Amino acid sequence: MRIAVVAPSCPLKREAAEGVEKIAAERGDCEILIHPQCFLSDGHFAGPDETRLAVLREVMADASIDALWFARGGYGSNRIAEAALSGLPGPARTKYYMGYSDAGFLLAGLYKAGVEVAWGPMPQDVLRDGGDNAIHRALNWLVSRDASALEPHIQAPAMAFNLTVLSNLLGTSLEPDFAGIDLMIEDLGEHLYRTDRTMFHVTASPNIRQVARLRLGRVADILENDPGFGTDEVAIVEDWCARSGIPYGGRADIGHDARNRVVPFGRRLS
Repeated sequence: MRIAVVAPSCPLKREAAEGVEKIAAERGDCEILIHPQCFLSDGHFAGPDETRLAVLREVMADASIDALWFARGGYGSNRIAEAALSGLPGPARTKYYMGYSDAGFLLAGLYKAGVEVAWGPMPQDVLRDGGDNAIHRALNWLVSRDASALEPHIQAPAMAFNLTVLSNLLGTSLEPDFAGIDLMIEDLGEHLYRTDRTMFHVTASPNIRQVARLRLGRVADILENDPGFGTDEVAIVEDWCARSGIPYGGRADIGHDARNRVVPFGRRLS
């Protein structure tokens, strides 16, 4: 299997690329093709918008590539997502796409366009504690659809998003249909008042109110509120689900860490 890596957001660290290439070579069941664009730097981004877009479109159109693996999160994929999805070339529709965090903008739009995508670990994750396990989990799914990589309580059809990304894609051309979805959310580096405000916006969406249930993954690196917010992230999500009539389904095994599990979008779990 030939898996291309591109960076629609921030640059990939070279040591991460080397770590992933080493794992793939030891496995022997896939070829990892890391595009040089992944190492470009233009301010916050892995190259200018025009370059990131051109490379993404180039790889999407390459019929020799079986899967496209987004290098890392950060910020920036939304700046090119609409253009990237305009008039998809035929080979783009036969690939499998994987990523999470900021890549959620692209995952949402691709899924809406009828393309197979999954939330799952990315190459940059190899640098985390336990990162090798995360890379193997992602490759086990991409290469052989190993069910042990999946979020253990998934009920298809499902989707997973970073909460901040989900809030920002609502109302845009990237927004998919959430009716009947087992929706999982997680977040990173936010104050609890911001989590509360974002949940207000997300659960007010008529589209989100059609989900089968909403589940909360890990919320990491919560910033200190001054004064203290008086509750925690679980209570916040439970409260806004109750206010909006959305069934709260408990916790989900996803997050910005090496334990992050795979969540294929839609009905297919194979």
